Amino acid sequence: MTTPWLDLLNEIADEADAIATRFFRRSDLRVDSKADTTWVTEADESIEEMARSLALQRFPQLSILGEEQGETAGSDATRLIIDPIDATSNFVRGIPIFATLLAIEEQGEITAGLVSAPMLHERWTAQRGLGAFAGQRRLHVSAVAELGEAQLFHGSVGGVEALKTPPTLMTLAHATRRQRGLGDFWQHCLVAEGAGEIAVDPIVAPWDIAPLMILVEEAGGRATSLSGERSIYAGSFVSGNSALHGEALRILAGE
Repeated sequence: MTTPWLDLLNEIADEADAIATRFFRRSDLRVDSKADTTWVTEADESIEEMARSLALQRFPQLSILGEEQGETAGSDATRLIIDPIDATSNFVRGIPIFATLLAIEEQGEITAGLVSAPMLHERWTAQRGLGAFAGQRRLHVSAVAELGEAQLFHGSVGGVEALKTPPTLMTLAHATRRQRGLGDFWQHCLVAEGAGEIAVDPIVAPWDIAPLMILVEEAGGRATSLSGERSIYAGSFVSGNSALHGEALRILAGE
């Protein structure tokens, strides 16, 4: 079952996939550094411009928050949140693990979300109260209940990200069966799919995680900040299955 909001997100994602595919691995791709030293490409800018234009054609009252152009207030409190290319560093380096992230926020709650990764040929969607899906396949987090049997996903262990990574991440890593440094959107999608139990992101913006929170929750898991706050505005993100999320937070907090 889809709603008008999910129909909109899918329509935007179809166009975004086409743009990203056209620019991916092009030798003449324009890449610029932003003030925070992260990269932005002409693909990021083209996708966000398209998404804003298409959304306002369909729903002129929408407010919009995007990574590249910031916030545009509409006449309606409902907001479209856009990350045109999550994992831009992967995109620039020719690594096919990147995605467009889209979400609808209504009265402070994410009610629909979509993640589209064209090079992985995957699209994940979720609607509040209606479940999470990869294509037509309904998603469920894993039932693994022992930390010693869990698979842990994480991002960078050095560089800027490491400055915000709690040192207790290594404690958590040693307590789990297996660890993989996937980073970005994919690790949380895999938690929603039941392919891993915990994923940790120490530094995030709202557009990095808006659709991921609803995806994990609708798959039966939990998604909070490192401090346990259920918010896309808390600056960090930990997703997990319902059995191990709380234990992971306690270890990360040094308890």
